[in-house]
Parts: sequence; C-alpha cells; structure tokens
Amino acid sequence: MALKDIVSLIDAEIAALTKVRTLLAAGSTAIVAPRKAGRPPKVQPDSAKVAASKKKRNLSPEGRARIAAAVKKRWAAQKKAAK
Repeated sequence: MALKDIVSLIDAEIAALTKVRTLLAAGSTAIVAPRKAGRPPKVQPDSAKVAASKKKRNLSPEGRARIAAAVKKRWAAQKKAAK
C-alpha cells in the first residue's frame, strides 16, 4: 500500500468519526433536559403509603393521667432538691 493510500484512508476515517461525533453531540443535548436552578421537588409517595403513615395517634385519658402524675412527681423532686 502506498503512503498516499494510507493517508486517504486515515482522512476518510477521521471524516467518518467527526460525523459520528457531531451526531452524538447533537443527540445528547436533545435528550437531556436543562437543569433548573434550586432544589428539586420532592417525590410524592404512593397515596396508600401516605394514608398508612399519617394515621393519627390518640392518647387515652389514662395515659394522659399517668404522664401528668409522672411530671408532678418530677417537679416535686426538683423542688425538693433545690431547697
């Protein structure tokens, strides 16, 4: 093979690779959407999961009385320790 043939093959390969590169570069910008500034929005979970996780918890009157008694006992201990 002559040197001129090798150079022409290399030039043809470079031209083909340049075309492929421009096609890939043009395609990649069309596929990828531009990013917006700021924090991305939260992904909302399924409605079934939200309903299950946001179940309201009620405190019974007995439980409330136990907590009140424990707090009063704690305050009394603090007052006694302060004297």
